[in-house]
Amino acid sequence: MRFNKSIVGTCLALVLTLGLAVGPLHVSAFAQSAQAAETVSVAVGPQYDTTHVYVAPEDFDRFVASLLATFGGTATKQGVFTVTPTQSSTMSQLVLTPAGSVSVFGFKTPIPYPFGLERTGYLVTDMDEAVRAAKATGADVFVAPFNDPIGRDAIIEWPGGVNTQLYWHTTAPSFTPLQTVPENRVYVSPDRVEAFVRSFLAFSHGSVVSDEARAPGVEIGRPAETYRRVRIESKFGKLTAFVTDGHLPYPYGREMTGYEVMNLAETLTKAKVAGADVLVPPYKTDERDAVVVRFPGGYIAEIHSAAKK
Repeated sequence: MRFNKSIVGTCLALVLTLGLAVGPLHVSAFAQSAQAAETVSVAVGPQYDTTHVYVAPEDFDRFVASLLATFGGTATKQGVFTVTPTQSSTMSQLVLTPAGSVSVFGFKTPIPYPFGLERTGYLVTDMDEAVRAAKATGADVFVAPFNDPIGRDAIIEWPGGVNTQLYWHTTAPSFTPLQTVPENRVYVSPDRVEAFVRSFLAFSHGSVVSDEARAPGVEIGRPAETYRRVRIESKFGKLTAFVTDGHLPYPYGREMTGYEVMNLAETLTKAKVAGADVLVPPYKTDERDAVVVRFPGGYIAEIHSAAKK
């Protein structure tokens, strides 16, 4: 889509000049105007967006079984593939649960850089267009597009250092819509959050659904304090940006995904029976009841249910 670069440049300068005075809500307004001018939507749906989990081969089967026992669902046939542009070998399996999808990797060889640093994989309708859109909205192409056994992949880095894999399949997949959409949990600094949100919104064609300047600190392990929290929704799913100074008690910052379930107590019981450890005991906020657990193999996740009003 063509646009007048001088007009966009003038608008950008004006936004950067006035941004601090306008406050957090300017992020959404700028991003929505930028997306209309610069990109087309390449999203498919949140059931195709997977959390990438790397586990040791000896933990692979135990982790997949634990995830399925906790959330339900199915898994594709396990195989051994080369999924990087350089020579490597990994066990690979896709776990499809009603609460979100997980791509599991168990490398039998050393993991080529920078694989393992990406947190999620987003299915796109067109890889070349997706990469162009990511670059146009301020992201860096961390790994240029390459072929894999069933399509093409690339890794991009958003402002603030958040890595995401983009993927495209030669034969379009068809997955059942999710019962609940998980949240991609991203930790960014106050200095980079505006750039991150602008870039991600322009790429995803999403919107800010809340920008809370004084969210309860119990959500990041600092119950006596508050912090800024930005929630975003798009066709790629949900994303929550936690804006912090990085002074985070373990395991916060390690949990890449928050899974919404109907009954937290019931799900937690299933998780513990399936070998998961409770790292943060259940706690309540005005929005949700939540817990943080570690599955066999080391994968850390937040699990929550909506608070009863």
